[in-house]
Amino acid sequence: MTGPDPVTDGLVVVDKQEGWTSHDVVARMRRLAGTRKVGHAGTLDPMATGVLVLGVGRGTKLLTFLVGCDKDYSATIRLGASTVTDDREGEVTGGAPAQGLAIDRIREGVRALTGDIVQVPSAVSAIKIGGERSYARVRAGEDVVLAGRPVRVDAFEVDQVHPGPAGAPECLDLDVRVTVSSGTYVRALARDLGAALGVGGHLTALRRTRVGSFGLDGAATLESLGERVRDGGSLPIIPLARAACAALPVRDLADDEARALSYGQRIASAGPRADAVAAVRADGELVAILDQSRPTTRSRVVFAPASS
Repeated sequence: MTGPDPVTDGLVVVDKQEGWTSHDVVARMRRLAGTRKVGHAGTLDPMATGVLVLGVGRGTKLLTFLVGCDKDYSATIRLGASTVTDDREGEVTGGAPAQGLAIDRIREGVRALTGDIVQVPSAVSAIKIGGERSYARVRAGEDVVLAGRPVRVDAFEVDQVHPGPAGAPECLDLDVRVTVSSGTYVRALARDLGAALGVGGHLTALRRTRVGSFGLDGAATLESLGERVRDGGSLPIIPLARAACAALPVRDLADDEARALSYGQRIASAGPRADAVAAVRADGELVAILDQSRPTTRSRVVFAPASS
C-alpha cells in the first residue's frame, strides 16, 4: 500500500547557512522540489543565517502576506569601528576606542533605539533607487544616502558584553536579541548605536530566529533537505491551509460562503477585521485570502476556484 501523495504546494522553512544568498537557496529548492515556482518571504544577507521562509507552488501566493511579519534576531554588534556596509564584510571607515564604555551608557543607547523610531537603511540594502538596487550603486562608486523610514523595534536586549578579539582589542562586542517590524535593518541598529555612543559600530554576526509564527524549531538545513530527497523522501512542505492559518487570522466558512468565493463573488465580512484573513471551509481546504477591512469582503487570492 502506498502512502498519501506528498504535498506540493505550501511553505518550507529553511535554516539558511552562512555564505549563501537568498537567491542561492531559492535555486537549490527549485531543484529539490522539481518546480520553478519557488520564492522567499524576505531576503537574508549572505553573512546571515537562520529562518528563510520559502513558498513552493501555489505557496508562493502566500509570501506577500509574510513579508510584513515581525521578526526575531540574535546578533553580535562590535562597538569601536564603523564599516562602509555596516557589517563585517565592509571596509573599516572609522571608529574610536570602546573598551572603556560603561554598560549603563550602552543600555541607555539601546533604549533610545527601542520602540517607534525613524531609521535610515544601510546604503548597501536592496532598496531600489530609480529602478536600481542601492547596493549596486554603492559598488559602482556612488555615494548613496537613503531617506529615513519609520520602523518599530519591539525588543532590543543586551545579553552579554565582552572584549573584542585579538585583532580588535579596543572594541567591545555585544551579544543582543532584537524583535523588529518588517523593513528594519539590524545592521543599521548596530551603526546607529555606535554613532550614538561616539565610537562607531557594525554587525559581526546575525541569525534570524523567527519570521511571524515560523521559527527555527520548524526549520531544516538545505543539506538535510537534500539528503531527505536523495533517500527517496518528500520535502516537509507545510500545506497551504496550515501555513495560512499559522500566519494569518482565520475565518471558518459555511458551505454557501465557500461556494460564493470560489465563483469570485463577495460575501459579508465576519470575524477578524483585517486586510488579510485565511478563509477556510469545513473540510480544512484554504479557499481564499480575504480583505475583511470593509463590510463586504474582497478576495486577495482565491485558492479554490470553481473551475478547479
